[in-house]
Amino acid sequence: MLGGEVLDEWQAGLDDMFALIAGRFARVEPRRLAFAYIRGLLAPLERRNGWTLSEQAGRRSPNALQEMLYSPCWDPDEVRDDVRDYVVEHLGDSGGVLIADDTGFVKKGVRSAGVQRQYSGTAGKVENCQIGTFLAYASPRGRALIDRELYLPKSWTQDPDRCAKAAVPEDVAFATKPEHARAMIERAVTAKVPFAWFTADEAFGQNPGLRDWLQEQDIAYVMATRNDDEVPAGLHTFCPVKDLIGSIRPGAWQRLSSGDGAHGPRVYDWAWTPIRTTFPHDRRGWVLARRSVSTGEIAYYRCFGRRGTRLRDLVRIAGARWAIEESFQTAKNEVGLDQYQVRRYDAWYAHITLAMAAAAFLVVTRAVESVKGVPVQAAAS
Repeated sequence: MLGGEVLDEWQAGLDDMFALIAGRFARVEPRRLAFAYIRGLLAPLERRNGWTLSEQAGRRSPNALQEMLYSPCWDPDEVRDDVRDYVVEHLGDSGGVLIADDTGFVKKGVRSAGVQRQYSGTAGKVENCQIGTFLAYASPRGRALIDRELYLPKSWTQDPDRCAKAAVPEDVAFATKPEHARAMIERAVTAKVPFAWFTADEAFGQNPGLRDWLQEQDIAYVMATRNDDEVPAGLHTFCPVKDLIGSIRPGAWQRLSSGDGAHGPRVYDWAWTPIRTTFPHDRRGWVLARRSVSTGEIAYYRCFGRRGTRLRDLVRIAGARWAIEESFQTAKNEVGLDQYQVRRYDAWYAHITLAMAAAAFLVVTRAVESVKGVPVQAAAS
């Protein structure tokens, strides 16, 4: 059992976190409802939907909390900025890593903004779902989600009437997930978020527009790619990354850990080779390969960074990509990121942002309490 003093400290920490965003609400009632919503997300509820959150807040119906999510009295983007700043204040590190990935939210029906049958990595198959693209921040102190965008397929952006019914603003155009990632990274750079690297899976690493933009901005990256992705291998010649790595002598592979996982260090065999072309800012590029110790399966990465970058640096950043999966797990399991009951575009952003705030509070509290050796579970209210 945790002592009252510890619980009082956690409550004070929650009050301090909410004080950072309280000024974003133009009226008292939506502000109180938003705080009740966050407290409900943090409560040990089996499900965190409109009814259970309302009951937790002492309300007879979910109407008030649901209306708060699309109230014009606050802007979820401003609260998102406050959540990002809160994360950076407590977890910020000059060697931090930005990580982009998408996650699915399985839904019924056809009226929720952005919903359609599409591949969901969460489900591992094609499902009727919404897809959100997220940006996470990871440092030695912890990791948390700091930005989000709702993916709207062309079946939505090319149907103005359908968008209007889901409260999608008229100026919202189709954007790919790599374009979402670029927009979120731009916001992080503008906000002076301290970081040294960006990483993502092959859905982003395969996109030449995102790679070129990162290179132009001098943002170092390690991004997964397909085995048939062709890279420069000499003057006017290109080579699939699998062939480039296949030409490396067997003794060049090194067994290294890419970081700790749930079952201990993630140990693989690693190899790298330069990409033979000129990069902006006098930087260098590499193809990185990760080979499973047990199966021999090989994964490939495109990399860009400073001269003097070591293999162990690239390995560490490749392993950092799992931080966003852990952030999704925390946000879904502990604060109901995926348990919303909204259809409107603006309400989706509101719920996701408040859930990110709740998850950030847990991450920061864990970082503080880990020094004291105190285990942190979802803060019951």
